[in-house]
Amino acid sequence: MLRKWFFTVLTLCEGVVAAEAQTAPATTATTAVATASATADTAVKTPAPPVLSITGSADLYYRYDFGQNKANDFTSFTHSHNTFELGMATVKLEHKTDKVDMVADLGFGKRAEEFAYNDNGILQAIKQLYISYSPNAWLKLTAGTWATHVGYELVDAYANRNYSMSYMFTYGPFSHTGVRADFTFGKSGFMVGVANPTDYRYVPTGVINKKFLIAQYSYAPSDNFKLYLNYVGGQNVDTTKSNQFDCVINFKLNSKFSGGYNGTVKVAKVYEGKGTYSSTEDWWGSALYLNYDPTSKFGLSLREEYHDDQDQLTVYSGYGKGGSVFGSTLSANLKVDGFIFIPEVRVDAASENIFVKSNGTPTKTAGSFLVAAIYSF
Repeated sequence: MLRKWFFTVLTLCEGVVAAEAQTAPATTATTAVATASATADTAVKTPAPPVLSITGSADLYYRYDFGQNKANDFTSFTHSHNTFELGMATVKLEHKTDKVDMVADLGFGKRAEEFAYNDNGILQAIKQLYISYSPNAWLKLTAGTWATHVGYELVDAYANRNYSMSYMFTYGPFSHTGVRADFTFGKSGFMVGVANPTDYRYVPTGVINKKFLIAQYSYAPSDNFKLYLNYVGGQNVDTTKSNQFDCVINFKLNSKFSGGYNGTVKVAKVYEGKGTYSSTEDWWGSALYLNYDPTSKFGLSLREEYHDDQDQLTVYSGYGKGGSVFGSTLSANLKVDGFIFIPEVRVDAASENIFVKSNGTPTKTAGSFLVAAIYSF
């Protein structure tokens, strides 16, 4: 910009000198140069026109539990046995200018209801709704509600290689509502924000409304390796204080082999009344994701997950004592344009009798088979 102004001033000075020496107007060539410079400067300042994008998806599935009991499923979105089920239909509208971005991401169906379990009615359709402002290239400010930064898996079925969800996704945060700032410095990124209690878009009247702190550090030296260190912590509406620390790694070895890793730990102190809290309790998990894609239309994905909850903080531990679960999930992905067909086999082995056999007796193992159909555009 400084060079353009210098060039324009220099041109005007030359025109004045020529006018005094020749007592004649500036030449047509000089006028053309000045006009071109002004036009170019104006073009730089003209903002790009707003961009509107509309995307969406739909998913449905059939699941058969080998124990013939849907109660054997302790993870999100697949609580069924021997029935055809609708997952979720979504539509996402994004209107973007050079500096402002507005996103309205809506979902309808049981998957959306479970994701927004603290809301009722039509409010459960709001998956994400936020406005972002980027004053420059390295800073973005966001206000609204958005899907959590914690964890490897996402609520949208088309964004995951396995259709059934992990234990870490199920018992971790789903969404945050508040404000956040994202900073980008070369290959590193930082995010910090303040939000409502986890998963609350609207905090009910009369409950504790302490704000949560959320944060993330990311490092992406290349498209083949990305690291995310995540945090969320605060006091819940039930007075429980919790802090969750999470690590996500994405990697790609070549065009056929890729994968990821997710490790997380949540520590909590349970309120016992009269201003006192219990000693620290926790649950933690670790999962490895391995993908093999021999062609662009076919791939295999294996998820191996270990989830440990000796302190009975999650749903499946409500059987008198805590325990752990090791889950193995193998999914195939057959792709045609925006369509994905997923046949999947899953086996879970627990340290306690938390599952049920077909004859009603307790057991430590459970298995299931499902097929899912997903379309996105």
